[in-house]
Amino acid sequence: MSNNTHYFHFTLGPVQGFVSQARRTRDFWAGSFILSWLAAVAIQAVKHQKGKVEFPKPDENYMAWLVGDGKDNKPTQGSIPNRFKGLVAAVDPMTFNPDAVVNTVQEAWKALAEKVWEADLATVSNGVQRNIWDRQISNFWDMSWVITEDENDSSALDKRKNWRTYAPPEEPGVKCAMMDSWQELSGEKRPNRDAMNVFWNKVRIMGSDGMKSDLRPNEALCAIAFVKRRFSRHFHKLDHTMKTYPPMEKGWQLKGWEVATAVPSVVYMAAVHWLEKALNTADELTLNTFFSQARTLAGQYGEWDTQIKCLTEAWGKREWKALDGNVFFESSLENPNIFEDQKQAEKVLKALNAVRDSAYPKLPKPTPFYAVLMMDGDSLGSHMSNPDKQTAITNGLAKFTKGVQPIVYQHSGFLMYAGGDDVLAILPLEDAIPCAAELRTHYMSCFDYNDIPTTLSGAIEFVHIKTPLTKVLHDAHKLLDEVAKDGRGRDALAIRVWKPGGLQLEWAQPWKIAINPHTGKTHLEEVAATFQNIEKDPEQFSSKFFYKIRERFAMLNPERGSKQEPVLNDNDALALLAMEYLNSGKSNATTMEAAKASICPLLNQCRPITRILKDNKELPMINWKLSERLEADGALLVRFLAQKGMEE
Repeated sequence: MSNNTHYFHFTLGPVQGFVSQARRTRDFWAGSFILSWLAAVAIQAVKHQKGKVEFPKPDENYMAWLVGDGKDNKPTQGSIPNRFKGLVAAVDPMTFNPDAVVNTVQEAWKALAEKVWEADLATVSNGVQRNIWDRQISNFWDMSWVITEDENDSSALDKRKNWRTYAPPEEPGVKCAMMDSWQELSGEKRPNRDAMNVFWNKVRIMGSDGMKSDLRPNEALCAIAFVKRRFSRHFHKLDHTMKTYPPMEKGWQLKGWEVATAVPSVVYMAAVHWLEKALNTADELTLNTFFSQARTLAGQYGEWDTQIKCLTEAWGKREWKALDGNVFFESSLENPNIFEDQKQAEKVLKALNAVRDSAYPKLPKPTPFYAVLMMDGDSLGSHMSNPDKQTAITNGLAKFTKGVQPIVYQHSGFLMYAGGDDVLAILPLEDAIPCAAELRTHYMSCFDYNDIPTTLSGAIEFVHIKTPLTKVLHDAHKLLDEVAKDGRGRDALAIRVWKPGGLQLEWAQPWKIAINPHTGKTHLEEVAATFQNIEKDPEQFSSKFFYKIRERFAMLNPERGSKQEPVLNDNDALALLAMEYLNSGKSNATTMEAAKASICPLLNQCRPITRILKDNKELPMINWKLSERLEADGALLVRFLAQKGMEE
């Protein structure tokens, strides 16, 4: 290795502090997009100093749009990870200056923030707001870098980050509604809604396009949150000449491009399949009456640019597919905090029920649940220390990332982020599990040609629309890391269900246990479909059978932490539950053997299994660890899927 060859490791954060603090799905998407965009700026700063980023392989199309050379396929999601490694010359201010990368990122962030300020706040602010803005914009990002001579030293950056030099400023005054450690921009020292609204009402009235829908009444944001909320309106205007490092070099031009200003809300995502069925089966005149009344109530088309596959393919006018998702839910229509005009809301509710009645068969109420899907590769870090594998890993990840968007779209979802081995998407309840399974299959295919035994773990949060989004996003990371990876030995899927009262259930299994190898579908989906097809009276059947399972498991299980043997073996437990199934009165089985065949896949999903690895290699399944306990959450999850969360 040449003495002039060095490896530049860089990371940008805080990731969770910027991305996960969100009040809307659009805030979350914006945080992911901006973080990825700034990482791309850092990569461009390395390239401008004659360096080359080796891992991960940058998205060439994304990098072209960054400097104004993009031709088509404008990037709509973040695809550049916030951490990378580059090959650079010997460190010298006249050849490669690491601090120049940091300065370039800060410059790009300030240029974007200034576009937002000029368009939305300059005419309504005073010196107080500008001081807050400058302080917050200048002191948010935490960047770390390290230079190594050893190509295999992948831990140097982690050691550097442990020094923790980042210290955000102490913030006075009233805190932001989205990012609660930062001061909101009005500058009021104490909570006083009327005084704060003197400033914020001016912003809503005098702000540029889309401000009234982007900023709710009584919503007060800090500078960082305001940029997240509004950047998509102004990103295409960005055209900034970057400073040069080293000084004698010619600068480069930083360009923005048109990005979506509409990201599907959680209520819209929960309702998309209901809306699809309504458009395809309900009476056209009744539909027209409903949408006319709903348009009067909701005002503008909040989902005009939203591209969800099941709706783009459904019959009906485009404006029918673009209304605020709240108009499809009775609880939202009856909430004056959502719709102040309750008289009009009553008319919409009446028209909504008429749509349900006119459909054939009659439509049930839409499910109030949607899904957050988070996925992450397993064990890649241990392989990256081997130079012989780095090219294959880089190419495999690039192939995986490229294929994520089409898969999520095919399952009527919206991709928030896909970069490296990380994926984050929101989907309808019905599509989350099959989408996760297909993404895992795609991931494995990207590495099946080389000696890199990596796998993909996933976490799905089924979430009620009334559950705060930030809470769920924080929990998804824990579910993925602590349950799917650590708890089930990686290459696993973990699921939680959140209702307004809190966490309702948790289930997790290795993918090999979760998936039926003959069909490629998960056993959960297949069992839920079986019960869904025979459930003519869901309340009687589900309550009688599924909640009986909880009682039976309590009887069969040894006490937690004890060395007590199970009361019954698996065969006996299967026979007992099969008898309960037959006695439920509405099963499609008429014999004991048929009942066992129906119940066996369900029972298998109720016994937690942990995948065992040794020296990063999977042991035979016979050596996997089986829990002594049967967990009823597996059965209750099947019930939830079969009923789509509807218990009324």
